[in-house]
Amino acid sequence: MTQQIHAITGAFGYSGKYIAQRLLDKGHTVITLTNSIYRANPFGEKVKAYPFNFDNYKKLTQSMQGVSVLYNTYWVRFNHEMFNQADAVENTKIMFKAAQEAGVERIVHVSITNPSEDSDLEYFSGKAKLENALKTLGVSHAILRPTVIFGKEDILINNIAWLLRRFPVFGIFGNGMYQLQPIYVDDLAKLAVRQGESRDNIIIDAIGPETFTYKELVQKIGAIIGKRRPIVSITPTLGYMGANLIGKFVNDVIITRAEIEGLMRNLLYVDSPPAGKTKLTDWAKEHADLLGKKYSSELVRRIDRQREYM
Repeated sequence: MTQQIHAITGAFGYSGKYIAQRLLDKGHTVITLTNSIYRANPFGEKVKAYPFNFDNYKKLTQSMQGVSVLYNTYWVRFNHEMFNQADAVENTKIMFKAAQEAGVERIVHVSITNPSEDSDLEYFSGKAKLENALKTLGVSHAILRPTVIFGKEDILINNIAWLLRRFPVFGIFGNGMYQLQPIYVDDLAKLAVRQGESRDNIIIDAIGPETFTYKELVQKIGAIIGKRRPIVSITPTLGYMGANLIGKFVNDVIITRAEIEGLMRNLLYVDSPPAGKTKLTDWAKEHADLLGKKYSSELVRRIDRQREYM
């Protein structure tokens, strides 16, 4: 494929960074749209950063002039006084429209498994609204639906290991039989870049090759890092209260009630073939010495817009 300009939301962040690297490796010109214009840039002058400019439609559109493909990873995990999911939905719709007006040929959008506009869980209903907005936009698109994304900058898997390293028991919500299918962040990036080269409209369940119950996931992580702990079944309310208490000490939101509900409703599971090849268990064994040694804070990443994701 000839050299093109590709735009990524959040190329200095988590999944966007891996997508950017794969595009650079293919010889493409890469730009990023970001709220973290001054965050440490791991690519130096290879990736130029533009602010999102959600409140300035003209500038947002201008920043995407000449772009062939837009990769959208922009989202917020939970509602907070500094950000919320309703705004993320509206901002993304503005960005999609600006991309269309700028002549972007293809949008690769990262969603979530089992989205539904009828869901009472805002994460899943918001993602469904964005999928539907993209489907009716009139621009060639690929929708990728991951569950949990793991890698060295990951939060969920790392913080499960962090809790296992520091507490004598591990509490799980209910019986822990709800399932997850984690995908490696670079496998997701590879899939995104491959879909950026296509022009067929498609929806892909972006899941990894291993399926775990939540209880099995905790047990396997504990075994890999050498911190096997008794697993205790607790009510969702008690689990949320405990996580909220720990969150006050680490100044973060460890998990929300909505995330607990999504887990327990099995919304992070689909009956689809895997889209990634990297096994979480293999990756965790390779990184066992560092996994969970430091707490990964969602809020620190949101507040500190200069520090590089680690």
